[in-house]
This record gives sequence, C-alpha cells and structure tokens, in this order.
Amino acid sequence: MNTIRKKLSHIPQMPVTLTPTPFHRLDHISRLTGCNIYIKRDDLTGFALSGNKTRKFDFLIAEAINQGCDTLIGIGANQSNFCRIAAGVGAKFGLDVHLVLNGKKPEIPTGNLRVNHILDAKIHHIDTKDSKERMNHALFIKDQLLTEGKKAYFMPPGGSTKTGTYGYALGFEEILSDAEKQHIEIHKIFHASSSAGTQAGLVLGQAITGWTGEIHGISVDTPQNQLVEDVFALASAAGHDIGVTIDKRKIFTDDSYVGEGYGKKTEGCVQAVKLFAKSEGIFLDYVYTGKAAVGLLDYCKTGKVKAGQNIVFLHTGGNIELFE
Repeated sequence: MNTIRKKLSHIPQMPVTLTPTPFHRLDHISRLTGCNIYIKRDDLTGFALSGNKTRKFDFLIAEAINQGCDTLIGIGANQSNFCRIAAGVGAKFGLDVHLVLNGKKPEIPTGNLRVNHILDAKIHHIDTKDSKERMNHALFIKDQLLTEGKKAYFMPPGGSTKTGTYGYALGFEEILSDAEKQHIEIHKIFHASSSAGTQAGLVLGQAITGWTGEIHGISVDTPQNQLVEDVFALASAAGHDIGVTIDKRKIFTDDSYVGEGYGKKTEGCVQAVKLFAKSEGIFLDYVYTGKAAVGLLDYCKTGKVKAGQNIVFLHTGGNIELFE
C-alpha cells in the first residue's frame, strides 16, 4: 500500500491534513440502495474546518515556501472552501493571504467568508459571474503585490495544479488501505468534481497502482466532455513528472446532476442532504457533495451500480455552506 507514497517521496510536503480520515459503511443507505456504500470522511481532515482541499495544500504550501513566497493568492466564489483553507494555511505558516472572490460584498459575512475574516485574509470582492474577469482581477492583484516587493504564490480555483494533484494520489492510496483493513474490494468511487484537481489525483493514484475499479466524478458545474479533458490534462501533467501514463478511457464524469448551474440547489440535492443527515447523521452541502450524492443514489437506483457492489462515496467537505 506504499506504492504511491514511494513514487511521490521526492516531492516536498508540509502536511496540514490529519490522516487517515475515517472510513466506514453507511448501513441505512446501503439497505436503501441494495449496495454496500462506504464513506471516506474527508470532511474531517482536521484543519481550518476541514475538507478535501487540505490534501492539496499538503503539497502546495511546501512548493510556495520553497519558492520563497511570502503571500498566497486564492481565487473562488464568496463561499469558496478552497479559499477558506488557503486563509488557514497562510495563517499557520505566517504568509499573507489575498482572496479574490466573485460575488457582492455582503453586509454581514457568513459561512466560509466569516472564517476568512477571522483568519485575517485580505479579501477582494468582484461583483461578476465571469471567470475570466475574476482571473484578470486576480492577476492585477498579483502584479500590484509584486510592485510592493511581495512574492506571491498564485493558485487557480480549487488549487488545481499538478502539484496539488499529488494530494489526492496519496488520498487514493489511503482509500485502498482503508478497504484492505476492512477486507473489502472496492468496485467504484463517487465524488463531486469541478476544477478537476481531486479527480485528477484519484486517477493518478489509480494509474500508479493499476486498480481496476472506476472513479466517477459527478460534475457540479463543468460540462462532462470538458471535465474529462481537464482531468486528463491535469493528471497527465502530474504523471509526466513521475513517469506515469494516464489512460483517458478510465476517466468517468457525469454532468447530469448539475441542474441550473454551480451553487444552484436541485430538488434531488435537497433530498440527498436530508437523507444523509436523517439516516446517517452526516451533513453534506448543496454545492458539491449533495449533487454527488444524487448521482450515487441514482446510479444505484437505475442499475448502473450493481446490487451488492462495494461503493465508496468520497465526502469532500463543504458542509459549512449550510450556514451561509
């Protein structure tokens, strides 16, 4: 089970994630679906209110510090989980943090935004839904900091770079180890997918180990074909540096559960959040994990997942969004 860890041993890390995260069977939902549903609790990664982005920062912060950076720049929506973790990492390692967030500046910050204020991140609100406009503003902030003598580590949405990808390659190894300890064979993994970083890391881990199951990224915003391309490009870039080739045919994405768009609740999503809360005491969110859960439940209902198969639902966090 240390194959991936050995493969990545030369890549600098400064872990903030508390691992391993819990892994257990969801008994009620397993009875409901007729499948054996297990959950990987990356909503409990133990840093800055947790979530999957901490695994990326195990590698990203090491790269930033090794490059001599004194500032982090993160990009996202007002309720970005990634930006919340970025603010926490910056505070821990003594780096300034600038967050470029699209959405109006609220009178009273809530959810992730409130946490960012507590962590003393410098927040730049830009009232737009245009990702290019947001990116241009973030690059402007970066140039401005450069003129002030700062050296900024610039991160795209979700921290989805090849360096961040290694975090979920290790996360994949952890999932296989969890399964081995419980003497089960995993057939499929389901998770929310958006900026491609988490899925690219899982796919990279699969390529390193030769695992024969399927990883299903349930899109929360990106069209299915584009998400496949994004995952493939990111996993391939990370794989190139460690001598691993990615098979594009093994990348599975599904955009059937997006609804009206990113952050827009669907009725199925609302019901899935209630189901996990009332039956398992586990809280999802309406942006990411709720929609991934809809996909999982629908695959079981329609027979895309065979009865009796062992399925892992990767809980990527984000439940602080419930308090927005």
